Amino acid sequence: MTDTRLAIGLDIGGTKIAGAVVDARGTVVAEHVEPTPEESSGEAVTEVLLSMIERFRSDHSVSTIGVGAAGIVSWPVGVMLWAPNNAYRDWPVREQLEKATSLPVIVDNDANVAALAEARLGEPYRNMVLVTVGTGIGGGLVLDGRIYRGPTGLGAELGHIILNPDGPRCGCGNHGCFEAYASGTALTRMGRDAAADDPDGLIARLGAEDGEVTGHTVVKAVQQGDEIAKAVFARLGRWLGVGIASLANIFEVDAVVVGGGLVETGELLLAPARAAAREFAYAPTARGIAPVVPATFGGDAGKIGAALLALEHV
Repeated sequence: MTDTRLAIGLDIGGTKIAGAVVDARGTVVAEHVEPTPEESSGEAVTEVLLSMIERFRSDHSVSTIGVGAAGIVSWPVGVMLWAPNNAYRDWPVREQLEKATSLPVIVDNDANVAALAEARLGEPYRNMVLVTVGTGIGGGLVLDGRIYRGPTGLGAELGHIILNPDGPRCGCGNHGCFEAYASGTALTRMGRDAAADDPDGLIARLGAEDGEVTGHTVVKAVQQGDEIAKAVFARLGRWLGVGIASLANIFEVDAVVVGGGLVETGELLLAPARAAAREFAYAPTARGIAPVVPATFGGDAGKIGAALLALEHV
């Protein structure tokens, strides 16, 4: 019998909230994106979520709602305890959405739900690390076919392994995290440094046109063939590979899958990441080197995985 149920999947990131109506096969039936409110408190984000849910429900009959949110989620109660790049703290997402919508709601970390989508609908990897490169760095582990999140959802904070204790400050408050070196936030910082070093260069000029230098400014400069922007990207990709090597050394996995918005830059990011992952692999002749591959669903994995998780639990 075909499963015809539909779920709403919501993916809350540092800069945008992506939503979709998704069926049990992972097909996106409808989708919508809103910017994350600047204050990004639980109240402000709830308002955006409820407006998005209402919009989807006006055209589609859905049976459940799944939420993937950046930060630490208390599992399975669905309280967002803390996030490095958003202002919400101790936010009872599940309880609030269930009360407002009268639908069952499931809430998990955004990278966990993205990993679920990749493991179920992408390549059939039973053991996989997903590294999502967006505003921050998220991590999802699928071990022996199941999401590993720890007993209460506090495990698998892969973006906050320390690459250099004397490194730049991370949004989480620590210094030198993986996220501080290889995320969209890191790209923005590197781009601003490059613009300050070369005020007449393309990155600085594009930044002046946009009002400020962001990671998108660096991507635009790369697309126009700017050598300095290419060097910034190569540095970002190398740090990504250093973190990937550390994760592949800890876990015996079939692949490291790279997702999130920045993976849309393709080999620009992945080629230097693969090179560094090979360079820092432990005992490669004995263990082999886990392939580093782009996510099947790119930046869409979060909302699709959130919907799939909700359909599994409804």
